[in-house]
Amino acid sequence: MNEVMGKMPKSKGWPLADRFDFGRSKGLLVAISVFIIALGITAALSPRGYSYYDFSNLCGSAAALALAAVGETLVIIIGGFDLTAGSVVAVVNVILATRVGNTLFSQISWCFFAILLGAAIGAINGFFICYLRLQSIVVTLAMMFILNGVALLILKQPGGSIPPTFSQWITGDAIRGILPMPAMLVLIGLLAWGIICSCRLGTGAYAVGSDENGARANGVRVRLVKFRIYVIAGIYYAAGGIFITGLTGSGDPLIGVPMLLPIFAAVVLGGTQFGGGKGGATGSVFGAYVLMLIVSLLITINVSAYYATAVEGCLLILAAIAPMLSRNSELGNSLRVAQLGIIAWLDRWRSKKIAAGRSIRILNRNFETSEIKENLNSPVRGWVRRNAQLLRIIIPPYLVFFLLVMISRFFSGSSTSFVFYINSLLLLTTFLAIVGFGQGAVILTGGLDLSVPWLISWCGILLTSVASGNNSAAIWAIPLVLLTGAFIGFINGIAVGVVGLSPIIVTLAMNGILEAVTLVYTGGTPKGWSPPCISWFMSGKLWGVTPAIYGLLIFVIGGTLLLTETSFGRFVYAVGNSRQVSTLSGVPVRSIVVLVYGLSGLCAAIVGILLTGFNTQAFNGMGDPYLLASIAVVVVGGTLITGGKGHYLGIFGAALLLTALQILLTGSQVGIPVRGIIYGIVLMIAIFAHRENKMSN
Repeated sequence: MNEVMGKMPKSKGWPLADRFDFGRSKGLLVAISVFIIALGITAALSPRGYSYYDFSNLCGSAAALALAAVGETLVIIIGGFDLTAGSVVAVVNVILATRVGNTLFSQISWCFFAILLGAAIGAINGFFICYLRLQSIVVTLAMMFILNGVALLILKQPGGSIPPTFSQWITGDAIRGILPMPAMLVLIGLLAWGIICSCRLGTGAYAVGSDENGARANGVRVRLVKFRIYVIAGIYYAAGGIFITGLTGSGDPLIGVPMLLPIFAAVVLGGTQFGGGKGGATGSVFGAYVLMLIVSLLITINVSAYYATAVEGCLLILAAIAPMLSRNSELGNSLRVAQLGIIAWLDRWRSKKIAAGRSIRILNRNFETSEIKENLNSPVRGWVRRNAQLLRIIIPPYLVFFLLVMISRFFSGSSTSFVFYINSLLLLTTFLAIVGFGQGAVILTGGLDLSVPWLISWCGILLTSVASGNNSAAIWAIPLVLLTGAFIGFINGIAVGVVGLSPIIVTLAMNGILEAVTLVYTGGTPKGWSPPCISWFMSGKLWGVTPAIYGLLIFVIGGTLLLTETSFGRFVYAVGNSRQVSTLSGVPVRSIVVLVYGLSGLCAAIVGILLTGFNTQAFNGMGDPYLLASIAVVVVGGTLITGGKGHYLGIFGAALLLTALQILLTGSQVGIPVRGIIYGIVLMIAIFAHRENKMSN
């Protein structure tokens, strides 16, 4: 019966009884059950029992997360992603902490302004995604960094204050001794959710998430529905920001950064599945409270708070896997087929590789024949004509780069020599060029790697701790770190390519797990120094040039040849263009996905090692600047974010461009927040410019 009901059309009214049958509400029921179990364990472990005071504290600690999770649930239901949730919370927080006065009028008016601001941010996201048809992941990622920069501009460090009356109103009791105000606010949010579901917008949202083309064919105004959902999601994020401001009584520009992982974890724990069309906000609210209960349990049993992000990351992955384990689930069947066939798949690697290479040669035979004829007539003209679209993508970053170099040298008044400037520029470009290559390979297959920041940090910290400034130890420590990075990348690749999980969820969870592993390993304070050989490689001289620059040139040549002149490179492009066609052509799709994530992990490990040599030591969060930057160089370099089209020379040109821009901004004494805003804007412009790109590889 559940199978039949699950296949019923979802665009003909959706009676309320149908929405809450067991088959479709299984995720909600599981979330409620886990909440009850966690609450029972917490009460049993509490030495004084579980009181109304404890319940009130739980409601207060999870309310902001619950409200933000409701907004994220709406976006996921329509098949999108929104990475700005925590950033909107942070911007609202710092604005209220620096502007709200003691009067009731000031408090109400600024809260109203915060709600409008959240709606406006959602509208901007919705406009770029729905009407300009840009990818939600990259749009919201760029907007996330812009908003983070705005928050830091408003308040450079934690501070500000909120009138006590405002905090008391937010965190007090709605009904004394019975219902805390945080619970009341969450209930109001759920009531609004229920109203949305009962109207045409809710029906349209589920229809769009289930089958966008089918919804459009049935008269649903898809763009308008998605746009409104992003606006409403922004309102929920702003509500979360208002509440967290009242809870903390102050402002913190970085308060939204650690919220992203638990927001997604709460949504998935609540039964909402990525891909759209399934789930609900009630489950997400219970998921948020489950996460808070788990953190409370860790504190109760004297477990370090450093483990919290690891627990959240593991729960996120487990919750994403859970729907795939159902025997009636198509994904579950796919998973079991993958498990049963993995050994045979490994055995067929060689034969598939040969068959795919033969297929590609056959498909390109006519083109190659005409290419040879054209080369006989005019080699240069033929090459330019064949690569005209490629050159249109690659050349612009280099042109802008040379323009920035001229501006930096002739208008900045710098007294440094041109040779020193170029040496410094290429040295700083090394990090972006390497991490951009790994991220670019992943994006070319249609994926994304968000685990880069803490993978870089973990690898750098691991090197300094085990080598501890000793060259003899570096002989085995460096290969160990490289293998560790590649291994973590392989885990990401297996979860994405073999198990079939969303790359966003897998790599975001892995980033949280690596953060926890790093903090637990170091106790919060990294120790050790970079081996002298690495420091010399990053700061010494070889024939008047920093040795790392020679390594960069070798890496660029090798990376270009790997993606353009090898079977592996052709398979990467084929997978990005169409996984289905690639599979039918004999391309080992799963193997390629696993390998590109392993390659990304290896590149992150290299950058972590080089950063320790550049800084002489490692520190927590040293990889954070490379999340946006690694994606920006790929997109600015002309690679389509949807995969299948791009070139590493374009990525390298973008790395040069962004590094030159960074040097120019640093010389102009522009702060880090403004740089983040500029990078976000550059990324938005780049994805808009390349959204219709039809370049051939």
